[in-house]
Amino acid sequence: MISLALDRYDRHLPFFDGTVLLPAALRNLKVYQVGQHGTLRDGGHRHERMLRDGEFDAAETSLASYIVARSRGRPYTAIPVFPRRLFSQGQIFVHARSGIETPADLAGRTVGLQSFQTTLAVLAKGDLATEYGVSLKNIKWRVGSADTIEIDNNPDFDIVPIPPGQKLPDMLCRGEIDALFYSRLPEVPTDRTGEFRRLFDDPKAVETDFVARNGYWPIMHLIAVKGDTMETHPTLATDLMNVFADAERIAGTFLADPNWTRLPWAKYAAEEETAAFGKSLWTSGVSANAANLTRFIGYALDQGLIDAPLLVEDLFHPSVRNT
Repeated sequence: MISLALDRYDRHLPFFDGTVLLPAALRNLKVYQVGQHGTLRDGGHRHERMLRDGEFDAAETSLASYIVARSRGRPYTAIPVFPRRLFSQGQIFVHARSGIETPADLAGRTVGLQSFQTTLAVLAKGDLATEYGVSLKNIKWRVGSADTIEIDNNPDFDIVPIPPGQKLPDMLCRGEIDALFYSRLPEVPTDRTGEFRRLFDDPKAVETDFVARNGYWPIMHLIAVKGDTMETHPTLATDLMNVFADAERIAGTFLADPNWTRLPWAKYAAEEETAAFGKSLWTSGVSANAANLTRFIGYALDQGLIDAPLLVEDLFHPSVRNT
């Protein structure tokens, strides 16, 4: 049996409902539905269960934590399939009365992160410095959890865990932190949503401009594979890439049925995105994602998560580096 742990996204539904086409080499593939932020059918903490414990043969994992694991010689490789992407701009939330109106206003403030190593946090910090010229070293970083892959002390940054029992969204509402870089909408009661707002009033416009200048939708996750599994299944990397391509093809047909989703205007949103970007931003392969990955590796280096830069191609198994 080969085990694969994935989150519950539309592009993964063909794995869960059995409609994806499996080659003979993957007839014994067992797919687990494992969450990260929350618990799904087969539990949670997917990144830790893969990168710390090696529980699965392959799994969707944090790009940042995978890069840290690779830099420390952990026995993992990966395929260039990227099942989760996010822009940072729409995930920066500020306290409603913080006086923060622009990225520059975050200088010297107290900012919450799920962890210093969370991929969205690494991206948002890196974009803050690169896109908006804000120094990361004079911001007080307050983290909600430990890093997936522990690193040595990072003395260049003010990183302090939040008090036990506290939650970052609640701290944002109370003004105990000025801002929160968060991978989803902060979970607070409806009557408290007025206590925070997005930093950017029109994140779609800012994100569209980001794509126009940089050419990509930032990667959050990739598919990591255990090294010893690759040794015993030498075609696994290419087989998995083909299966993920088939799942993406199937998922691309879902919105042809206007009632596939409970959102009445989803089809219009899809048409709007196609018109805005002029291409699919959901790309696999090394070459199509090299600029994104190169920049992110630089962010990890600048933030003290790795000690030396990594080559993009070294993140992936040799059999799929030319994709």
